[in-house]
Amino acid sequence: MKLPKFVHNTDFYAELRRRVNQHFEQNNIDQRGGSRIYLKAFILIGLLISFYIWLVFFTPTTWIALTLCGALGLLASGIGFNVMHDGSHGSFSNNPILNKAAALSLNILGGNDYMWHHKHVVLHHTFTNVDGVDDDIEIKPMMRMCTSQEFRPWHRYQHLYAGFLYAIMYAYWFFWIDYKKYFTSKINSYQIPKLSAADKINFWGGKILSTILFVALPWYMLGGVATAIGLTVFFAVTGVFISVVFQLAHTVEHADFPMPDGDMKLENEWAVHQIETTSNFATRNPIVTWYCGGLNFQIEHHLFPKISHIHYPQLSKIVKQLCEEYGVTYNEHEKMYQAIA
Repeated sequence: MKLPKFVHNTDFYAELRRRVNQHFEQNNIDQRGGSRIYLKAFILIGLLISFYIWLVFFTPTTWIALTLCGALGLLASGIGFNVMHDGSHGSFSNNPILNKAAALSLNILGGNDYMWHHKHVVLHHTFTNVDGVDDDIEIKPMMRMCTSQEFRPWHRYQHLYAGFLYAIMYAYWFFWIDYKKYFTSKINSYQIPKLSAADKINFWGGKILSTILFVALPWYMLGGVATAIGLTVFFAVTGVFISVVFQLAHTVEHADFPMPDGDMKLENEWAVHQIETTSNFATRNPIVTWYCGGLNFQIEHHLFPKISHIHYPQLSKIVKQLCEEYGVTYNEHEKMYQAIA
């Protein structure tokens, strides 16, 4: 697969980095999150473990059990947003071992950090919203995410059935898509680098462990019917929350979906491309910001993925100011309902 190339034609990103570095130096701030991030991780992981033990080993009445399944979905999503995601970008800690440990939380929850790295860090964060390269907008043929994708008659109704697809997304990820990537060595047409022996052990070890934790052990303790119902709730809640948060950042009105020219060159330099293909949402809502791990400040995250998300609200002021000076479009929905609409 021949990947697109960016045109480097302004000093925009260099000036942005200078101002951001100046912000940290003048205020004597560490670019990582420190104790605030560790505390959040402790709360989310601690609650997930506690609710899991309560549900599987000390199973309460049906309505409480179903509530706990939904809560586990919220916590799994929250761990994905705040722990796994930051670890995969190296922004969770200054310690690379802690970053790797944070990224490996995905393996316990049913995914794989190696596949995620190539899908998300390599492809999505470089070629955001580029059809045929960014795997996050590849939901064909069920959904059409941009005008360059082929139109099918049922796409006229995708706003009606999208919620169902989001609800089954995590189950699809848990039971299928990573295995497909493993055996084909591809993410769409992108060739995944060959896995080392350690990567293969990591892949299969994570898959076996997550299957034991979320399928085999509950089945043994509670039976097949109860496990199937509980997993359905857990997968649906996790899938919807993960899907909505990531969709609100890129597949909304005014976000750009650029295509390379015949020479595989994209119109803008990398930083401008990231800004114009991305949209912030609910930027004045501290609860959303806390739970989503700053992913509602998606523009700042795409520009500075190695900086902790706790700094994004302040960085957004710097980015917005520079965008005004350079005439770069800065997409933002200050309210959650605006972004969803």
